[in-house]
Amino acid sequence: KDRADLLAFYDFPGEHWKHIRTTNPIESTFATVRHRTTRTKGCLSRQTALAMTHQLMLSAKKKWRKLDGQNRLPEIIDGVEFRDGIKHEVKAA
Repeated sequence: KDRADLLAFYDFPGEHWKHIRTTNPIESTFATVRHRTTRTKGCLSRQTALAMTHQLMLSAKKKWRKLDGQNRLPEIIDGVEFRDGIKHEVKAA
């Protein structure tokens, strides 16, 4: 029933697979925010909590690295089809 969703992973370039497989970049970015907000619990207003979160995210952004195969992103946006991680060329009839 959910086969298409399960196999959607293979519709992306092979270079992107390791980035799709893991949620670690998201988890590690928010780990710092979670840690800081837990430590300062009760001491922050909504406004200061948002400001602190914003600054922590900007700081975390400095450590991010580029996506492998980033040159393939325009192809994905344009709807180019990939099968098993390889660009699929449509043959003209």
